[in-house]
Amino acid sequence: MPGASDEIFMQRALQLARCAWEEGEVPVGAVVVRDGEIIGEGWNRPIASHDPTAHAEIQALRAAGEMLGNYRLPGTTLYVTLEPCPMCAGAIVHARVAEVVYGASDPRAGAAGSVFDLLPSDARFNHRTACRGGVMAGEAGQMLRDFFRERRK
Repeated sequence: MPGASDEIFMQRALQLARCAWEEGEVPVGAVVVRDGEIIGEGWNRPIASHDPTAHAEIQALRAAGEMLGNYRLPGTTLYVTLEPCPMCAGAIVHARVAEVVYGASDPRAGAAGSVFDLLPSDARFNHRTACRGGVMAGEAGQMLRDFFRERRK
């Protein structure tokens, strides 16, 4: 069940998604939280960085890893405005993130149950990441719809 802190951290992720939009990127934002504090932030930047792996989740995981001096992030929660894709799900598992909380579902490439079921159901991984979706899904989904509507004009 979503709590007040879920909304606080998702609100920050939505602010970061707005940064992506302002840069002409698909508006997705992410934060990594440990012990109630944000330790990594990111937003989509594949176009600007010429890097297909520069999704919001990857950017936030990299920042958290730098802050902690470790690529393993046990005890952390990743908040992201859009359900992670398979690439990001793989990075999340390898980083040993404890939980993912996402906003809008991704019916095209979601890896937390919408299209693929990598988080948390795939028992073949040696690490299982808990996953909850739908936190501020209305706001996250509306931002994406507005972005693509504007792009089509």
